[in-house]
Amino acid sequence: MADQIARGEEFEKKAEKKLSGWGLFGSKFEDAAELFDKAANSFKLAKSWDRAGAVYVKLANCHLKSDSKHEAASSYADAGHCYKKINSKESVSCLEQSVNLFMEIGRLNMAARYYKEIAEISESEHNLEQAIAYYEKAADLFQSEDVSTSANQCRQKIAQFAAQLEQYQTSIEIYEDIARQSLNNNLLKYGVKGHLLNAGICQLCKGKGETVAISNALEQYQDLDPTFSGTREYRLLADLAEAIDQEDVAKFTEALKEYDSMTQLDAWKTTLLLRVKDMLKAKELEEDDLT
Repeated sequence: MADQIARGEEFEKKAEKKLSGWGLFGSKFEDAAELFDKAANSFKLAKSWDRAGAVYVKLANCHLKSDSKHEAASSYADAGHCYKKINSKESVSCLEQSVNLFMEIGRLNMAARYYKEIAEISESEHNLEQAIAYYEKAADLFQSEDVSTSANQCRQKIAQFAAQLEQYQTSIEIYEDIARQSLNNNLLKYGVKGHLLNAGICQLCKGKGETVAISNALEQYQDLDPTFSGTREYRLLADLAEAIDQEDVAKFTEALKEYDSMTQLDAWKTTLLLRVKDMLKAKELEEDDLT
């Protein structure tokens, strides 16, 4: 470790010396860049992530001076990856610089990848609003490059977080749209019932104890995919809607148990369905108070 730190410092000093000297036709920036690259690698081997990140930023500046924007963008991304281990704010800053340069030179796919990475950092810190904003940027760029699979992965994240933030209509529209797209793709058809289930759960949350929206939605989903009414996902939504209509908490719980015994409900679905159950309980208590 100490050896690598010493090597890194030596390369960094030599690079700084190159920059302060004379050079023909920008060659000093290319020479310095080579040394900064070696310095950054040494710091990485020593797991000195802050120093490696700082040197990658210097390397990016050298590439910019040499008008090598692609290399500069890659160096900012490398800096972001080093900082990611110790300083997420600095990591996001470097990755954004990388994105801006990739956008400038028309490498939209690369820009989308790093926007997605920033979104993942925000997600890991439970900053859902910021995660949504960056997943939206990534999805737009992936879509513009016809990388529909990656775009839809980002959109599913947006739908997931929007529902957690009680922005149910946003989630419903995304899940329904992805289901519609998936019907035309033999590889994705199997996922349609899952997307419609997610949309239906959001309809239940949005309904706040009313079943008109979910009843209409189930009719639409049947029109969209005639096989849906034969699935356990459809049955679950229909049973939950009936339990809500009858204000029957026990029936609601039983429907969930039955589905969960065959297909385990994930944490996201469980959280949203508990919100619906709590609304149903509150309604039941309200009725009891009135009688």
